[in-house]
Amino acid sequence: MMKTALVTRPREDAQGLADELTGRGLAVMIEPLLDIVPVEGADIPTQGVQGILATSANGVRALARRLPDRSLPVWAVGDASAREARRMGYTSVESAGGDVDDLAALVAGRCRPEDGCFLHAAGTVVAGDLAGMLGRQGFDVRRLVLYQARTASVLSADLLQALAAGEIDAALFFSPRTAATFVTLAGAAGAGEMTAGIVAYALSPAVARELSALPWSALRVAEAPTQAALLAALDTDLKRGYS
Repeated sequence: MMKTALVTRPREDAQGLADELTGRGLAVMIEPLLDIVPVEGADIPTQGVQGILATSANGVRALARRLPDRSLPVWAVGDASAREARRMGYTSVESAGGDVDDLAALVAGRCRPEDGCFLHAAGTVVAGDLAGMLGRQGFDVRRLVLYQARTASVLSADLLQALAAGEIDAALFFSPRTAATFVTLAGAAGAGEMTAGIVAYALSPAVARELSALPWSALRVAEAPTQAALLAALDTDLKRGYS
């Protein structure tokens, strides 16, 4: 029987991951646990700005809606954000290939504070202290709140039915907030124990900590905070049949 993977990413990010999974011979159930809602606002001034800091693909998309200018360099936290920036038409894009610590190190090593401030394309909730890390090195970072990520209030009936039937073999989680939302909603629905036959894949130790409250059959952590590393962990298990 074909194995089924649960994708919990926002719908805007889920399809690309689903395509990767179907290419591995998996069936996919998409259950977005975050809904991305743009925040409207005034025009964004760019005078005196030397670049854009992108810590999520959602931030890139939200900024592109509000700022037609694509000439500013984009410094992205990881490859997914960098790909989205290029897809949105930005021509100068650099990827830190990791987390906000890596992004801060990349910017500090390649840029100068005197060349201008940075705009951080962000949501209402951010992970890490990018502005603080760069601020301690003399950089001015201006956070733009461009979207809200609203958590789901319940798990769908289709997912609860699949959990009860033992039809989910793997579940992929990309953020602590998504992981915490799943744990809370599964508990509220009385479905927490239904995860005992599922292998959970966490993008980072912070994500894994949120997931640890449930009795997964195994909890894997990606070797690096990238989709490629998370899929590599999945590939290892697929080769050995989840044994």
